[in-house]
Order: sequence, then structure tokens, then C-alpha cells
Amino acid sequence: MPGEYLPRICDTLLADALGDSGAVLVEGPKWCGKTRLCEQAAKSCLYLHDPDKGPEYLELAEIRPSRLLEGPTPRLIDEWQDAPMLWNAVRFTVDRRGGTGHFILTGSTVPRDERPGEAKRHSGTGRISRMRMLPMSLHESRESSGDVSLSDLFDAPDEIEGTSKLDVEGLAFAACRGGWPEAVVVGGRRSLRRAANYLETLVEEDLQRMEGVPKNPGRARAVIRSLARNVSTLASNRTILDDMAAAEDGMSDKTLADYLNALRRLFVVQDQPAWSPRLRSRASVRSSAKRQFADPSIAAATLGAEPERLLDDLNTFGFLFESMAVRDLRAYAAPLGGEVLHYRDETGLECDAIIQLKDGRWAAVEVKLGGRRIDEAAAHLLALSAKINSELSGHPSFLLVLTGTNYAYRRPDGVYVCPLSALRP
Repeated sequence: MPGEYLPRICDTLLADALGDSGAVLVEGPKWCGKTRLCEQAAKSCLYLHDPDKGPEYLELAEIRPSRLLEGPTPRLIDEWQDAPMLWNAVRFTVDRRGGTGHFILTGSTVPRDERPGEAKRHSGTGRISRMRMLPMSLHESRESSGDVSLSDLFDAPDEIEGTSKLDVEGLAFAACRGGWPEAVVVGGRRSLRRAANYLETLVEEDLQRMEGVPKNPGRARAVIRSLARNVSTLASNRTILDDMAAAEDGMSDKTLADYLNALRRLFVVQDQPAWSPRLRSRASVRSSAKRQFADPSIAAATLGAEPERLLDDLNTFGFLFESMAVRDLRAYAAPLGGEVLHYRDETGLECDAIIQLKDGRWAAVEVKLGGRRIDEAAAHLLALSAKINSELSGHPSFLLVLTGTNYAYRRPDGVYVCPLSALRP
């Protein structure tokens, strides 16, 4: 039987999307909890991975896909990409029925492009909305006190108060275990195996089943290993190729691009795009994305980093902590319609995370594991704020240093300081 269901931020987002759209596609990496989330909202379910009925479902999808859509609504179609022809069937049925909340689709892989002769998949615009899901944030895994709300920070309170729920050892453990729901529920040292199992399944099974991807597990591991070494950095494809060549596992630009595209299609790699504001100066803004995984535990497992090792290697821990912070900020910004970006210009001024909302508001966040660099981080945030042309891009709603320390507070210069494990949506 499935274990305890821990409520997710996406519960509310899914309910809202079902109220607005005829169908909702929930996408994200395997094992992040998509099916359990959607089962809470669904009135009937179709599991295409069912070992007993799956083959029959796939055959029926080819002959009469509408039959698979029959059932109380919202009807969940789990891992729809196994029967891509269902996409057009869902779109057509939504058009015929009218109204909202008919179907929920989940997907762990962006499906391949249509082969010649196959029916072209329509975009689904106006009928099927999309929702991206990640592994659990610290708030969802009940490891954040939730004393400080990201939403409330956009109202720029005069003071904030909060206390971290995790010490540095707890943060190291959370980064290595990751936000995989089954690992969170299991708890203890056993939960650390989940990320390693995920990595093994990814390399030996998921990538091997994908079309258009080289079938070499060793080289796939090498690509993932280089990405892990460069997590939370602006490493270019050339840097990754040089990294692999140094390890005597060189490959061509095209082969690397094929692997990276496959990892994106599996939602394993979720890079952090660059923010392009209007500046007062003529400095150019760098447009490269930061390297990020869907969860920091993927990088930790790839590097063989256990919690105790991270405590002895604070440099690596710092990059993984930033990756965990970006994961959580993405989850907390989602209810606000926010996107998490990063900033760096040609002068070297950078910011770990920019939260950009659809209504134009934005905030800047620096991530620092320890407390010694809080002053430096605050100075960078204030310098960035002064550099932005506020008449065109607006003033920042807030400036925040996100830390692995104990307490949340507002500094005399107006910069907020908050432990990652005290934050919530």
C-alpha cells in the first residue's frame, strides 16, 4: 500500500488549473510524486504502466482512443506519453464536452516528435494547461518551520522573525536524500538510497528507452558526473566537453547535445535561465543558464557525496545548498506565477536567484550556507538594486540572503536574512 500522503504545494495549483482548463498536464521527473498528487483530485484513473492491463490499453489507444477516456471526471491518464495518440483524443473530447476539469495527464518524459505518417499532435493551447512539478521542498517535507512566507516578503514587511528547523547536519542530510516523497516518508539512513536508485534507473533504463539518444551508459554517467561537478555554475557546453576530455571520455558537440536534450526531456536537468533587466549602465548582461538538476540529491549521488562528506567539503556543500535553495524557491514562487532566474553581468556582479513575477514585480536572492558571508551578500544585493533602471524594471520588492543559519531578521540596510529551513510559499 502507498505510504502517507504529505500535502503538496501543487495540490492547490492543480485544483485551480482544473477549474480553468478542460485538461491539465502535470510534468516532472519520475518519483517526484505526480501520480499521488493527481490521484487526490481524480475521480477515475487510467495507468498506462499497469503491467497487466498496459499492453491492452496501448492497443486500444491505437484503435479507439476515446474508449480510454470514458469514466468519472476528472479522469487521470498516468504517463500519457506511452500512448501519444491520446493527446489529440483528449483535446478533441474537451472541445466536444466544453467546460473544465475533464482530464489530468501526467508525464515523466517529453514525448518524441511524430514519425512520418503519424497524426500531428496539436498544441493543446486553450484546452490543456501545463503544470511543472518538482521533488518536495523543505516545507513540503515538514523540514521547514515555515515562519517566513515568500509571498509576504513581496509586501516588504518592516520586520520578519523565524527560526531554522534544521541545523547544518540536517541540511546536509536533506541535500543528499533529496525531496523524493518515498524517501521523505521512509526517513533515516535508508532514505539516502533513493537518489542512488534514481540515478541507476535513469542511466540503465530511462535513457536506454529513449529514441534519438546514444545507448552508452558509461558516457551518460560521464555527462551527468560533469554536470554534477558544475552544478549551480555557468559552465558552458565547452567546459563540460573539456571536463570529460580530461577524464579520457571525450565526445563530440552533437553527442553532448543529444544527452543534454534527453536529460531535459526527462526533466532531470532543469537549468536556471538568465535574467535580462534594463540597467542604468552600459554593461552587458550574460545570457548563459546556470546548471541545475531537478533535485540536489542527483548531483550528490553522482559525486558519491554522503552527508558526513559534505560537512568536510563545504565548497561542494555550498553548491548543493544553492541547488536545493533554487528547487525550493521554484516551488514557493509557483503559486505567485513566479519564475526563478539568475543574474550576471560583464563586470562580474551576479545574483544567485531572481524571482520574477508575471505582474512585473521582482526580488533578488543571494544564497550563503554560512553566516560569515552575509555582509558580502547583502552588499552585492544592494549594488545590483542600484544598477537596475527602476523606471523601466521597477524597484525590487525585497532583497534576501537565504542561509543555512538559525534566525530570520531584517538588517538595518533593509536586506532580509532568512534560513532556507524557515521559508514557505
